[in-house]
Amino acid sequence: MNSRTRLRDNDGFALILTILIVSLILVLTLQFSRSVRCALYSSVNLKDGIRVGYMARSGFNCALALLSEDAANNALDSLLEPWANAMRLSDYSTRMFDNGRFELDIVDLSGKIQINRLIEKDGTFNDGQRAVLLRFLSSAPFALDADTAENLVDAIKDWIDPDSEPTRFGAETSTYQGLDPPRICKNGPLEAMGELLWVKGMTRKLLYGTGELPGISDYLTVHGEGPINVNTADPLILKSLSEAMDASLVEAMDEYRKNESNDLKDENWYKNVSGMAHITIDPALITTKSHHFKIRSTGVSGTLKKVVLGIVKREDKKSVKTLVWRIE
Repeated sequence: MNSRTRLRDNDGFALILTILIVSLILVLTLQFSRSVRCALYSSVNLKDGIRVGYMARSGFNCALALLSEDAANNALDSLLEPWANAMRLSDYSTRMFDNGRFELDIVDLSGKIQINRLIEKDGTFNDGQRAVLLRFLSSAPFALDADTAENLVDAIKDWIDPDSEPTRFGAETSTYQGLDPPRICKNGPLEAMGELLWVKGMTRKLLYGTGELPGISDYLTVHGEGPINVNTADPLILKSLSEAMDASLVEAMDEYRKNESNDLKDENWYKNVSGMAHITIDPALITTKSHHFKIRSTGVSGTLKKVVLGIVKREDKKSVKTLVWRIE
C-alpha cells in the first residue's frame, strides 16, 4: 500500500471520528439542556407549590379569625352566620393574591352525633345519646332493623368503654381475638372515624356509603361534648332527636331556622314551629352553641392545588385551639 492510499484511509477514519465526537457532543448538549429544563421546571413547580400552600394556610387562618370574631359577637351558632357561608370569603380571596385564591369550607361538628359521648364517664350508656344513635341507624337511607342497630350500638359501646365485659350482643377482646386477623378491643375513645371499621358488625358500605347513598361517617364525629346544635344539624339528625319527629316536622323546623327574623338563641325554639308545640326533645341532647369545627382550606393557582385540613375548638369567646392539622 503506497503512502497516498494510506492517507486516504486516514482521512476516512478522521471523518468518522469527527462525526462520532460531534454526535457525542450533541447528545451531551441535549442531555444537559434537558437536565437544565427539568431543574428549572422543578424549581418553578416547587416555588408555585410553596406559594399555593401559603394560600391554603392563609385561608385556614382567615377561618380561625372568622370563628373567633363570631364567638365574641354572638351567643349562638347557626347556618345564617358568616362562618357558615365561607365561600363569600373565598370569592374575596382573589383580591388578596396574584393569580391565585383559596377555597374555604367550615363545618360545624357540634351539629353532628358525637360518637364518643355514647357512654358516660363510668362506662355506662348515655341513654339519650343511645336513643338518638338507634333512631339514626334505623332511619333512611341506612334502615337497619332494630336488632342489627342495637347489636351495633352495643359493639360500639364495648369498643370505647373502659371495661372488658361484653354488653348484651356487643364484643370485647375475647371476641376480636378469634377473628382473622385478631385484634384487641380499644377500650378507649375513638380518635378517627375509620376506627369504626374494626368494630363488630360495622361494614365499609355502612360507614362510608356508596356512590348513591351516604355513609354514617358523614353524620358522626369523634369530637364534641355531646349536645347537638339544632341550628346546624342535618335534617336526618334532627329527625333522630325524638321518636315523635317525622319528615314534615323536620322540614318545617329546617325552614324556621333559615328565616333570619326568627330567634334561635334558646334551644327550645323548635316549639315555636307550627305543629311542634307538643314535641319534647331531651334538653341534655341539644344546644344552640358550637365549639368544634372542621376547616378545609384549598389553595388554588391554575392547575395547582394544596389543601390544609384542621379540627379546631373554641374554648372561650376568643380562643380557638387547633386540635388536628395536616396538609393533603
